[in-house]
Amino acid sequence: MPLALPKLLAFDTSTEHLSVAVLHGDTLLAHNGVGGAQASTTLLPLIQQLLADAGLKLAELDAIVFGRGPGSFTGLRTACSVAQGLAFGAKVPLVPVDTLLAVAEEARHAFGAQQVVAVLDARMDQLYAARYDFAAGGPLGAVDAPGGHDEPLLLSPEALEVPAGWALAGNAFAAYGPRLAPATARHEALPTATALLRLAPALLAAGRTVPAAQAWPLYVRDKVAQTTEERAAIKAAAAAAAAP
Repeated sequence: MPLALPKLLAFDTSTEHLSVAVLHGDTLLAHNGVGGAQASTTLLPLIQQLLADAGLKLAELDAIVFGRGPGSFTGLRTACSVAQGLAFGAKVPLVPVDTLLAVAEEARHAFGAQQVVAVLDARMDQLYAARYDFAAGGPLGAVDAPGGHDEPLLLSPEALEVPAGWALAGNAFAAYGPRLAPATARHEALPTATALLRLAPALLAAGRTVPAAQAWPLYVRDKVAQTTEERAAIKAAAAAAAAP
């Protein structure tokens, strides 16, 4: 059974938008704003402010939920580093969520789409894409059911296939709209922190948590190495979590 009235922190920095949310019982506090290069400096203060507004301490959380990718390399490293630092310091489990699943969940929640091809702009004339079938049985059906989802792919806009009757959702329409396959509907959608929070209870109940040491990004397109800002972010996160 999902946790009753869970205490959750969620954040995503995989795109040019930064999204943070805290759930404390029936109280939901959320912030959506500019991310990108600013995320490494603004994410921690936003987390601390939302937790304070919700009357929560890090150690009181049932879990920290974060978008693990695919997406911006810098954004993913920032999210994983902050999640790792906070979880180490507060001894809180982590729930990593594919950003494309969060896009599909946003389309399901906002537009009622049950079968979704989720896409994110990967730049360099490419897309990150995956299919999710919520008709197979809710959030876990979209992940676990046979044929319920694809592994995230990196492909050109012309190579994207949309099954008949499926919706297309994501942030790639401005850049690649005319080059994308036709779909039953097209929905602008991002991997928001509130989408992560809606997915989290079922994932928690299914035991989809990882320890801090396994806060790994899902790149799809390979690239490694932390920037100076990202190394500073994880140190700051650990220090914040250890503070009384």
